[in-house]
Amino acid sequence: MSKNTLPLVPLRGLIVFPNMSINFDVGRAKSLAAVKLAMNSGKTIILSSQIDATIEDPSEKDIYKIGTVAKIKQFGKLGGSVSRVSVEGLYRVRISEYTKETSCFMAIYEELEEEKNIDKNQGLQALMRTNTELYKELSNISKKPNPEVMLKLMQESSPETLANLISVNGLYQLEDKQKSMQITDIKERLETTAKMLSNEIEVVKLGIQINNRVRQQMDKMQKEHYLHEQVKAIKAELGEGDADKAPEQKEIVDELPLDDAHKEKIKKEIDKLSSLPSASPETGMLRTWIDLVFDMPWNISSKDNMDLDIAQKVLDEDHYGLKEVKERIIEYLAVRALTKSMKGPILCFVGPPGVGKTSIGKSIARATDRKFVRMSLGGVRDEAEIRGHRRTYIGAIPGRIISNIKQAGTNNPVFLLDEIEKMSNDFRGDPASAMLEVLDPEQNSTFTDHYLELPFDLSQVMFIATANSIDSIPPALFDRMEIIHISGYTDDEKLNIAKKYLLPKQLGAHGIEEGLVKIDDTVILEIINAYTREAGVRNLERQFANICRKCARQIVSKKKTSIEITSKNLEKYLGVKKYLPDDTNTEDQVGVATGLAWTSVGGVTLNIEVNVMKGSGKLQLTGQLGDVMKESASAGLSYIRANASALGIPDDNKFYEDKDIHIHIPEGATPKDGPSAGISMATAMLSALTGIPVSASVAMTGEITLRGKVLPIGGLKSKALAAYRAGIKKILIPKENQKDLHEIPDKVKNKLEIICVSTLEDVLKHALVKTDEDK
Repeated sequence: MSKNTLPLVPLRGLIVFPNMSINFDVGRAKSLAAVKLAMNSGKTIILSSQIDATIEDPSEKDIYKIGTVAKIKQFGKLGGSVSRVSVEGLYRVRISEYTKETSCFMAIYEELEEEKNIDKNQGLQALMRTNTELYKELSNISKKPNPEVMLKLMQESSPETLANLISVNGLYQLEDKQKSMQITDIKERLETTAKMLSNEIEVVKLGIQINNRVRQQMDKMQKEHYLHEQVKAIKAELGEGDADKAPEQKEIVDELPLDDAHKEKIKKEIDKLSSLPSASPETGMLRTWIDLVFDMPWNISSKDNMDLDIAQKVLDEDHYGLKEVKERIIEYLAVRALTKSMKGPILCFVGPPGVGKTSIGKSIARATDRKFVRMSLGGVRDEAEIRGHRRTYIGAIPGRIISNIKQAGTNNPVFLLDEIEKMSNDFRGDPASAMLEVLDPEQNSTFTDHYLELPFDLSQVMFIATANSIDSIPPALFDRMEIIHISGYTDDEKLNIAKKYLLPKQLGAHGIEEGLVKIDDTVILEIINAYTREAGVRNLERQFANICRKCARQIVSKKKTSIEITSKNLEKYLGVKKYLPDDTNTEDQVGVATGLAWTSVGGVTLNIEVNVMKGSGKLQLTGQLGDVMKESASAGLSYIRANASALGIPDDNKFYEDKDIHIHIPEGATPKDGPSAGISMATAMLSALTGIPVSASVAMTGEITLRGKVLPIGGLKSKALAAYRAGIKKILIPKENQKDLHEIPDKVKNKLEIICVSTLEDVLKHALVKTDEDK
């Protein structure tokens, strides 16, 4: 074998074999340079095919290693940068490497020496005849006979030349031709071409069968089309046009993400509609149902905003605080960005009115770039409101879940279920039970509305529920939601919310330009403390609306260009102050203790009053107290009786025989219940029995046991905020609630002295005011 160097042209979609003459066009700069170099040096050139024909500028690794040395017969310019080359293949070569020439490919090659004296045994002759017969069969069934090629094959005695002829004319795939080119053993090569020809024959036969089947189907379809056109023309004359839409609707049905059984059901309903007369009562019902099916966003989704910084910015723009809620949403988006798919979370925001539970839903939708829908569940008592009515009933409509999804236009909106704890039930069913499937991530991917009767995937919907209290939420429904508690705001938080959101919003709503009305921070704080007493900011916004209305009147009638609201003129706009700065006890009193309680509107302080009078040892409780609260009072009294001497009650004080104890909690129209006032009532009773006053600056919360232990309570943050708003200096909490102190804002903790207690003795040390004699 001798090594030589020649310029090379990479061919696209073409292979040149020895003894083959062909014309091809050259337009790439490197290929033109290679041809020109060959014309100036013997007119021989290497032609090898590209592995991937789509590559415009191939590298050495993109070219097959086996090619053909060819003689350039003719070279001429066609126009522009394109030239035509006429060549004749000479012999096959293997390319070993390339030179460092940059203007064109220069290949170092070695010739694949053909076997000169091949022993034409019976096996080789049989292979040559088989290839010839297979080519003949392929030509006949493909109806592309080439008599000239057939004649050459019949007369050819060289196995190599016959293999080349078969490869050029009988193999249609470029990969097959290259495979034949690369085989050096003639017997193996003829066996390979025979297999490839057999495969081509099978492919052509299959293609013919398919074409025949398609032609028959086309004939049948043309016949059906003709008949359908006639039916359509008749229906058009009768005014029944639903049949026109049926074919298009069926095509849309095939694209829906439903199983075959449900698709078939929809198609049957479409056919039924097209066959019904327009005057039929069922026509309208069917048309409405089919319209709903096609209006549902089966495959339409909003693309989530995956930029966490932008999402955080949007949430901060709309709401002040609510750290836990914002963190949960950002975490969801982060996981979604990593996994590319995640079921929508099912969150439940629990907190007093006015803290932003509903409005945060809109902000979440804006932060995630999703559509927003709101469904109020307050007063809902019919299961059909959730699941819809069955189509057998006249006037049946889909449930509000499906209706709202249709309205949103996407299958992954932010879906707010407002006031979820205010659902009720009656003889029409239990809507809370119907919500179980909606809010269960394992079931809601196939939620089936009674009206739609098709499974719809709710797993991508971000469900957000709101509630003022979790007490009335059924346990099974409660278990399906991730609860996030939202407590009330401190005065500083309300001040920031007022300045950033409420006041600008009300000024804009009343058409007052920025700068016309001035309210400084001290006045806003005065409005918060003297005109509102709430956990949220809803009433605060109303007060700003009152101010804006009066200012708008002055601007229009008196042509004022600037209005300043001060402490002196505040009552002119809002009237007399509704709340004193501190409505708790200001003096230490006997038999009066301050308790802390949690209600649906946030934390509140309770003034617990106790009187001891002559009687027969009875315990009387008033103030509309619940059973649990009454039992707490009884438990406290039992502990005092059992430990009277240790608690400083003289032995001759037979209060349990000759005195009655009356416990009263003011605001008797308001129902009160729960065990957390236990230590407050016990302290007030002991104060009344011993004559030792209770400190007015101390408030307390905790459940008491018969052994005098103080048990943990809930709602610590809300209760601490209530004490802070009421001007309390010191609060006593159960020791086991020490772990919850991180929930209380730092400013509140800095203003309050928080004492953790484990027994009633600990409570009394801090709550009772000791005189010099007691000390």
